[in-house]
Amino acid sequence: MHLLVALEDSEPGWAALEFACTEHADDEITVIHAVDPTDSGYGEVAHLGPEALLERQREEAEELLADAEARAADHGRSIDTSVVVGQPADAIVDHATENAIDLIVVGSHGRTGFSRVLLGSVAERVARQAPVPVTIVR
Repeated sequence: MHLLVALEDSEPGWAALEFACTEHADDEITVIHAVDPTDSGYGEVAHLGPEALLERQREEAEELLADAEARAADHGRSIDTSVVVGQPADAIVDHATENAIDLIVVGSHGRTGFSRVLLGSVAERVARQAPVPVTIVR
């Protein structure tokens, strides 16, 4: 079985990785982080420009995925990682479709406030659109 863990830096995001590593100990795991170039803090695009902002988002994503590799190693696991660009729910579903994924694992929601609502909607959209089963981890 090949699992796709959609990771973002939140407790539910890390719980999704933990779940995949412990509950699917013999399965292949790919961890992705979706970089959304349209999602930036107020003024970041104007200040940095769209190319510099995307580059910074990619660098942050690579650091997050390096942390994921270290956490998986703590469980004796090795994982594949990938940064994808696009609206997160669409990018996750597209990656699953294009890469013969059998199960998607995603955290239930993001950080706090508006981000929490927004990222919770990502999990919901993935669950509705995915061509394979989705496990949502709280």
